[in-house]
Amino acid sequence: MTDVANELLATLGNAAPPDNFGEPAQAMWWLAKGNWQMGAEWEAAHELCQRGEGTVGYDLAHALAHWIEGDRFNSDYWYRRAGQARHSENAQQEWQHLLAEFSADIH
Repeated sequence: MTDVANELLATLGNAAPPDNFGEPAQAMWWLAKGNWQMGAEWEAAHELCQRGEGTVGYDLAHALAHWIEGDRFNSDYWYRRAGQARHSENAQQEWQHLLAEFSADIH
């Protein structure tokens, strides 16, 4: 697991993501906080993703959010906008992949 992923996971006990995380990383934090499932944390992540549509990190987090939602069509749209494709078999593995491959864009 990457340093960014470990840093995010180490703070999941907090009520909110650390302020030093950029919004895409905060969205990824909320997705992990919600255990990669729908709920209030997913809503928080999705709201952050929508703030920076058209930016790679935001679009990748957005793609993952919609994958978690079960909307593969919408998820694939956001992956295409980011110039990427899904690489993993489940949302948690994809979360780790995105942080490893695109940590500069997400962090």
